[in-house]
Amino acid sequence: MAKMTMVQALNLALRQEMEKDDRVILLGEDVGLDGGVFRVTDGLIESFGDQRVVDTPLAETGIVGMSIGMAVYGLRPVCEIQFSGFSYQNFHQLENHAARMRWRTQGRLTVPMVLRAPYGGGVRALEHHSESREAYWAHTPGLKMVIPSGPRNARALLVSAIRDPDPVIFYESKALYRAFREEVPEEEETLPLGQPQVVRQGSDLSLIAYGAMMRPTLKAAEELAEEGVEAEVIDLLTISPLDDTLLVESLTRTGRAVVVHEAPRSFGPGAEVVSRLMEGAFHYLQAPIERVTGYDIVIPYFSREKEYIPSVERIVEAGRRTLRS
Repeated sequence: MAKMTMVQALNLALRQEMEKDDRVILLGEDVGLDGGVFRVTDGLIESFGDQRVVDTPLAETGIVGMSIGMAVYGLRPVCEIQFSGFSYQNFHQLENHAARMRWRTQGRLTVPMVLRAPYGGGVRALEHHSESREAYWAHTPGLKMVIPSGPRNARALLVSAIRDPDPVIFYESKALYRAFREEVPEEEETLPLGQPQVVRQGSDLSLIAYGAMMRPTLKAAEELAEEGVEAEVIDLLTISPLDDTLLVESLTRTGRAVVVHEAPRSFGPGAEVVSRLMEGAFHYLQAPIERVTGYDIVIPYFSREKEYIPSVERIVEAGRRTLRS
């Protein structure tokens, strides 16, 4: 089994789906000749031609609008927005049309499209390049919101997203693109959308995270283990739809939980997770649920960025607080 970065794993998913299904079309700024700003689509225009790998103008509304039209007429477009912070221009296309088409037509039409976008901080980028605004899309009925945490699940989730009959927003952490390698099978592999995974077993504390925050969360679990605390770590993988069954089961066993995300704290995905846990496992709680998140500010530039993003130390301290309660 080859070891791949997330960039390579995503490229594999796109290549294999394009080989299997000629309805899969890629479009976006620089996805063709340049292979994408992060090289996720590298080599695909040479393999499939410029009719299936389409370099578009710098016009996010047009990219998404064209994707919706393609999807309604039977194609399976995968459009790329170079950075998630550039997606605000196409909010009306996603909210007014992509998310509502199944409802509007009483199921007669669907929009099987994927919008890929790099998100999050940690790479010292400029304004509109480092946001974590997944709550916008997760809050919108009719959209699915997927955020992988590593090469293998990124490949499997992207395949599932491309095959899904409804629009999927697919966030990819820039900080993870080349951060590490994992074994990724050459043969087909998928993961169901909407189902979290336990990635570390434990009985004392539930740590819940997703995307780029999985790595510091796992490191925090290792540090807590040195103190005799066995933390269970859960990767959400999909923000919407969110199946909370596994989360509730974990909390009923541990009695304590910490939720971690890079997005701002107020009204963030962690608030929804905490609410679900309160509804499903309130009587099992032994301490208040902690949240470790970004702050309610625009993510700062360069020298302050590190202080904004949840760290191993912040996660460990939150775990200690809930264990002391």
